[in-house]
Amino acid sequence: MKKRILAMLLTGVMAATLLTGCGSSTDTVGTDTETETEEPAEGSGDDAVDAAAEGPQTLKVWCWDPTYNINALNVAADIYREEHPNFELDVEEIDSESISAKLATASTSGELDTLPDIILFDDTGFQKNVISYPEIFTDLTDYGFNYEEFSPGKVGMSSVDGRNYGIPFDSGTAIACYRTDILEQAGYTIDDFTDITWEDWIEKAKHVLDVTGCPLLNGLSCYNQITIMLQSAGGSFFNEDGTANLTDNAVLKKTIELYTEMVEAGVYTEETGWDTYIGGMNTGRIAGAMNGCWIMSSIRSAEDQSGKWQITNLPSLDGIEGATNYSSQGGSSWAITTSCENPELAVDFFKSTFGGSTALYDEILSTGAISTWLPASNGEKYTVPDEFFSEQPVFAMITAYSGNVPECYVGTYFQNAMMDVANAVTEIIYSGTDMDSALSAAQDTLTFEMSQQ
Repeated sequence: MKKRILAMLLTGVMAATLLTGCGSSTDTVGTDTETETEEPAEGSGDDAVDAAAEGPQTLKVWCWDPTYNINALNVAADIYREEHPNFELDVEEIDSESISAKLATASTSGELDTLPDIILFDDTGFQKNVISYPEIFTDLTDYGFNYEEFSPGKVGMSSVDGRNYGIPFDSGTAIACYRTDILEQAGYTIDDFTDITWEDWIEKAKHVLDVTGCPLLNGLSCYNQITIMLQSAGGSFFNEDGTANLTDNAVLKKTIELYTEMVEAGVYTEETGWDTYIGGMNTGRIAGAMNGCWIMSSIRSAEDQSGKWQITNLPSLDGIEGATNYSSQGGSSWAITTSCENPELAVDFFKSTFGGSTALYDEILSTGAISTWLPASNGEKYTVPDEFFSEQPVFAMITAYSGNVPECYVGTYFQNAMMDVANAVTEIIYSGTDMDSALSAAQDTLTFEMSQQ
């Protein structure tokens, strides 16, 4: 799932993955059964539920990945059906690139009725789609969905101009993972890397490297690391009006300064491919990992390391106002289209499941789907100690972390901006170009790209 996006990013620059998931073409999953309209319960005081019961009871959905996203939908439908027995989901498996193409076709032709009721979108592309196709997305701000119960950073990914267009799903909350046995050789514990700054982290990482010979982190170019560090302080590549902001950007400059120091000190190793990236942590050549929480599945693949890992939060950017120890990398959110005949039903379905059921999140946890709905951390399975990660309740910890992730403006040209910044960082580290010159060239490139699209 991560590897497909990784391959796409590496085409422009040796970049790391965003967790978005992959899909095949268009196999239909679910049912398309006509059902009788369910009558509202007598005396019901919930206007949304009453309105939902008056319209169609089948919702059509486009998304990808049967074992992850579609499985989550099916579990949610089973839960919702306990109170709404006539409810059905008609789920069509479509990969994210095909969804983008279908959006463009529907928008150009004006045939919005070709779209389903619900569509899943990658978080990093959500704002771009809303801005590009505003006529397709239902503004959910006034539908009574409780966004305050979700991670602010996650909610921000599907918001435009203060309006909510998405319903948060899985977590890309970033975590720092460390081999505690290697840290112990250098005289450290996980507490020494909790709630610290990056400058403190670099000094400790140098000591670990000197004593053990192991760098603490690695990655594919700077792609993931720069975005994680940038968002931890609510940073962006753009001004509030959407214009490029690379040259006069204190958060970005501090991030690049620290990243450059990490690489030059040898405490962060740039890898040449996914296998060497994962192999570094699995073989003990690298003493840690920092990425979206989905990275845990790759760490777990080294079964002989069970009990030797622990997680904690991230270092914060030194001297930056609003800097935190929390960030995100990856994830997706649901959208309700304007062609949906019964948006009240769709909203009530999400309120009752993805925004209201600990049982749902307990059930789908086995696939690696971690919630950004904060009450999920009280679920039975979320609080269970994890043997692999030294008996830490890692899922409850990650959900708590997600509540502290700052909002970050992504905009329409995020991918362009990140590629241009990655090229600038390469010039700074390996060609000796000064930061201002490299970022000036990157901003010129980004501004040109934005003018052509």
